[in-house]
Amino acid sequence: MLAQLRPGANLAAATRPNHMLWMISRQQWNAMLDRPSAQWALFVVGIIMIIISPVAGLLPGPGGVIVFGFGLGLVLKTSQWAKRRYVHFKRWQPKAGRWADWGLMRRSARRRERLRKEREQREMAARAD
Repeated sequence: MLAQLRPGANLAAATRPNHMLWMISRQQWNAMLDRPSAQWALFVVGIIMIIISPVAGLLPGPGGVIVFGFGLGLVLKTSQWAKRRYVHFKRWQPKAGRWADWGLMRRSARRRERLRKEREQREMAARAD
């Protein structure tokens, strides 16, 4: 391979294979997650994580909360029933729902929090006038 090099050629390109060809793209990843078998597998893993979270909570540190959060995230990503129950819970307990959204790092939670802060600032400005 080095015999093919000519003066001024890129040595790194000539000596290493292109590893980027083996990487999966975001579209390929999303297409794989759209398969029912992958969704069921993620749902089952999420349920197992939720069930195991009390055991992980016995260990020192915040392990149980983290395991529960990841499990809940997997279940919410793959189950329409769980999403409906989650929305019902958030309407029933808005403060707890806000904390859950924050813990799951949902984009919609960040957007709602930003809008809530803007609304509070407008109300404060209106009161000051």
